[in-house]
Amino acid sequence: MLTPRVAAIHDMSGFGRCSLTIALPVLSAMGVQCCPLPTAFLSTHTGGFEGFTFLDMTDEMPKVSAHWKALGLEFQAIYSGFLGSERQIGIVADFIRDFRRADTMVIIDPVMGDHGRVYQTYTPAMCAGMARLAEQADVITPNLTEAALLLGLSFGALPTGEKGLREIVKRLSLDGRRSVVLTGASAAPELTGAMCFDAGTGRTHLIQTQRVPREFLGTGDVFASVLIGALVRGADLADAARQAAEFVRACGERTAEEDLPLREGVDFEPLLGLLTGGGL
Repeated sequence: MLTPRVAAIHDMSGFGRCSLTIALPVLSAMGVQCCPLPTAFLSTHTGGFEGFTFLDMTDEMPKVSAHWKALGLEFQAIYSGFLGSERQIGIVADFIRDFRRADTMVIIDPVMGDHGRVYQTYTPAMCAGMARLAEQADVITPNLTEAALLLGLSFGALPTGEKGLREIVKRLSLDGRRSVVLTGASAAPELTGAMCFDAGTGRTHLIQTQRVPREFLGTGDVFASVLIGALVRGADLADAARQAAEFVRACGERTAEEDLPLREGVDFEPLLGLLTGGGL
């Protein structure tokens, strides 16, 4: 089997585990070639740091895409995450059009907000653009805040409980045309995980692990990266989500034991062997 290849369209922070500094090692550990297309380079991520630098890569992105196209590169998956401007949304849409083949999986993490709040950099026009971009996805991985934005609901109006979570993913599936992995889905206070809708089978699956009672940064990027690595290696959606949830839990437990500062993100690097050795 040839090594699967994933185009990862994300920002990169020099310090603070998130985005590409998570996707690159996680996908590599899972036997997947990760080809980064940076949307921006920051000295640190924006959570808990001041004075960080920001280099906008918008003008460079079409040049990279054009060179890859000229080389005839092919990708088993296209994976997009945080985008820095409305213009970048259009660039990613063009990238999908140029590189999508019949067997290319498009996974879009519609990064727009968390904890019921929209990120400061996201305007209403950007949120609308992200929703249009997500319509091209085979799989989307929103959290609850992003699910509300995609559905045009206030965060407080989301249906609750396991039945409500199943309703959310079915509504997000565009009448069953795309798979959905709703992250941060909890059936009980001591549990967390994901609710999945599999467009291939039309079934929903609730994936739950024990909640680590602490807040972490970067867990969404860890989850999505493991999910994608498992999917391109042939796992079905529910099993890929289970692998991702269990790895995130292990990373959370280790980070809590080490008592790392929140802004450093989850301490996942020492646990990458769980992904290479099939421990999940």
